[in-house]
Amino acid sequence: MSTQPVISPTRPTGRKKITTISLINKKQQGEPIAMLTAYDYPTALALDQAGVDAILIGDSLGMVVLGYENTLAVTMEDMLHHCKAVRRGVQYAFLVGDMPFMSYQVSVTEAVRNAGRFLQEAGMDAVKLEGGRERLDAIRAIVSAGIPVMGHLGLTPQSVNQLGGFRPQGRDAAAAQRLLQDAKLLQEAGCFSLVLESIPARLAAFVSQSLHIPTIGIGAGAGCDGQVLVTYDLLGLFERFTPKFVKQYAHLSESMQDAFKAYVEDVKSASFPAVEHSVEMPDEEWQTFLKESDHLILTKKNVEQGMLSGNKR
Repeated sequence: MSTQPVISPTRPTGRKKITTISLINKKQQGEPIAMLTAYDYPTALALDQAGVDAILIGDSLGMVVLGYENTLAVTMEDMLHHCKAVRRGVQYAFLVGDMPFMSYQVSVTEAVRNAGRFLQEAGMDAVKLEGGRERLDAIRAIVSAGIPVMGHLGLTPQSVNQLGGFRPQGRDAAAAQRLLQDAKLLQEAGCFSLVLESIPARLAAFVSQSLHIPTIGIGAGAGCDGQVLVTYDLLGLFERFTPKFVKQYAHLSESMQDAFKAYVEDVKSASFPAVEHSVEMPDEEWQTFLKESDHLILTKKNVEQGMLSGNKR
């Protein structure tokens, strides 16, 4: 376990830590849940101070942080590393660690062990995993171990090869019916919440109304109990592609490139660093340094000359 101190923000008066019960109560009270992703300490700190209800440390980090083509290459160690960083910046938001590909599919025992690592090693409040009825045994076992589970239906990125790409799901009656059934099965298995990704808005609203646990939509319309976006998409930091359902609140990639170009120009033109960016020392200290340096240089030369004279003899 790390012994390094955790630097956290000062607690504003009246704000409390979000829990699974808090999220369920928000659904019952009709209060929308705001969720975003984070993968590092400064982003987590900013999200927590902004009042986000929940933070997902998503395996989307494989694409937006690590540069993979999809999420399949992300490992447990990748996830735990980033979860720990996020945890250090958060006091209030509910933290959900995304279980990566093959961390819960091999066996129920392995699924429980890996889920436990998210709480025990990384300080998460819950885990998220993808899939419907085929994941019921793993979900029941994880929940039985005292670990809250968030489900994920619709477009499940870890099944991108099986789905034939990042394509919307549940668009025909049979697929919609299966998704509704899966949602109810996940609720019965003990999930405290569900992510619904890239499904028709009317289907997402119907599913949300059919459950007593909150739904978090991403590309699933306004009828869900909450919304989540990949923060890098929201900020305009990931330029490979932007999903149709994303609303960009900033274009930071352009701002970053402008800043980097300006820095390069300043360095090349020798206008940075300027005097105000430099550390100085008192003149008297500098003069003392020069005198001592001259003495050392002379001493070194004398030694070298002595060695040369000895060699000649």
